[in-house]
Amino acid sequence: MTSTNLPDIDALWNFDDSGATEVRFREILPQAIESGERGFHAELLTQIARTQGLQRQFADAHNTLDRVLDILPQATIRARIRYLLERGRVLNSAGEPENARPLFMEAWELARANGEDNLAVDAAHMVAIIEQPEQQIEWNRRAMELAESSPDPMARKWLASLYNNLGWTYHDRRDYKEALDLFQKAQRLREERGQAGPLRIAKWAVARALRSLGRTEEALRIQQDLKAEHKAAGTDDGYVEEELGECLYSLGRAAEAKPHFAEAYRLLTADPWVAENELQRIERLRTLAE
Repeated sequence: MTSTNLPDIDALWNFDDSGATEVRFREILPQAIESGERGFHAELLTQIARTQGLQRQFADAHNTLDRVLDILPQATIRARIRYLLERGRVLNSAGEPENARPLFMEAWELARANGEDNLAVDAAHMVAIIEQPEQQIEWNRRAMELAESSPDPMARKWLASLYNNLGWTYHDRRDYKEALDLFQKAQRLREERGQAGPLRIAKWAVARALRSLGRTEEALRIQQDLKAEHKAAGTDDGYVEEELGECLYSLGRAAEAKPHFAEAYRLLTADPWVAENELQRIERLRTLAE
């Protein structure tokens, strides 16, 4: 079996369902082993580890990455970069950003030295996530500059996410106008790509910045449209419900806001990460829903 018979790992990803993606990856694992392509085998295992990390199965993810270590000496540079990225991601998600940082830095340097622009952008964006605000801006801009100038279409696909991430850095600094500009850039790119889920997230961010700018009526209309989109798709979103509540509450319509806060509380407390890391947020929702 030659490498031309092997599937495109990145094309198999569904970031909205990491569990289903893990199943898909495991289905092709025997093919990867049989192929004798150590690089492909190692890369596939790194992506299985990523699905496990997204499901907060951190011990399992580390065990999977330990299996990658056994293959790496005979694998490719690309596989090593992906190993560094995924080991770092698991550590960061498990609350160990200080241990993740040198792995992301090594991945960045190795990817840049070997022309792996897509993985270099990924590494830079992960460094930005764990850095302090000033360094976040620097690393996001490095990632953006590389993505904008790269001939690699996979690297350029990062731009919407990078605009979003940098937008939140500016939002946290209360520079809401700059945040809105970046969120709108991300929305335009999402519209061009026509992916409903990411586009809804981009619209939500624009509305959130509008509320911070005091343009609450505009923000409310966007969130109402998003709720209608979710209803039509048979889905729901705790963050949309939360913002509907916040917009109405800010406009002095507390009674109308209560059911949205209650629904946001129900949905967001079911998210393990939110329940573990956003205790004040959850308590606020509970209080305002009463």
